[in-house]
Amino acid sequence: MNFDELIGNFPALTITGLEQGAIYALVALGYTLVYGVLRLINFAHSEVFMVGTFVGLWTWEAFGYNQNTAAPAFGGMLLAVLAGLGAAALASAATAVTVEVVAYRPLRKRNAPPLAFLITAIGASFVIAESFGVGTERAPFGMPVLIPSETLFTVFGASVTNIQVMVLGVTLVMMVALDQFVNRSRLGRGIRAVAQDADTAALMGVNKDRVIMLVFVLGGLMAGVAALLWNLRYGYTKFNVGFLIGLKAFSAAVLGGIGNLRGALLGGLLLGIAENYAAGLFGGDWKDFTGFVLLVILLMFRPTGLLGESLGRARA
Repeated sequence: MNFDELIGNFPALTITGLEQGAIYALVALGYTLVYGVLRLINFAHSEVFMVGTFVGLWTWEAFGYNQNTAAPAFGGMLLAVLAGLGAAALASAATAVTVEVVAYRPLRKRNAPPLAFLITAIGASFVIAESFGVGTERAPFGMPVLIPSETLFTVFGASVTNIQVMVLGVTLVMMVALDQFVNRSRLGRGIRAVAQDADTAALMGVNKDRVIMLVFVLGGLMAGVAALLWNLRYGYTKFNVGFLIGLKAFSAAVLGGIGNLRGALLGGLLLGIAENYAAGLFGGDWKDFTGFVLLVILLMFRPTGLLGESLGRARA
């Protein structure tokens, strides 16, 4: 164990952990929304994120930016980022809705057992991933970093870059917007009603299928935004990029209390920080290992997660 490395780089590791955890949190929102309403672990959600990364990069390429071009001027950069954000979010949302309509809805209509949903989710995940793997010949699809990383200010000697501020800022804005939508809007009340008791909500006039589709749309939009932030941070993607991110996002949702929107944010940030502290203490090879060990330890003492409140009982 290298305590000097951890202590010496503590501020930098914290900032990087928050940045990575923010991406986990946005993806985790999709898991927690679907589980809160359907009690279903949507393992295809990791590929919803993956689709967004590809579409975001393809959009930038359509604007003329590729591996052989330099970073654009501010106006072109802003336009490309916004276009990529919109395209990635819409593509991820469309993918999520397609999975729900094609894979899950027929099972719900037939009152299939939970195991059927689980197997279908895994199958849908492989179908989407492999279709992109064949299309890209399994090679990483890379682009130049669209926004060059620049230090804006320092915190206890650690540099905070424009990309890190953007990732954290966008995540907090999306989280607050989603939380307010679910807890204060009419459609949000429908989501909470179905999450609490779907049959009673249907008797009160709530369209269950429409609510479920809305949940998948919202989860897909969050994953698409996370995908665009991933592109800005790393500038590449590949057919299985969602696998590990999806597992970590699911772990983040469980850490915070799956079915709890604010828990997803808390779990994602904590997981990102814990991973980076472990990398500083034990080395980079222990980064992924630590996150899952943390999940196991927490669930041993608090099975419902840190906040542990279901979506159906959520309050503003």
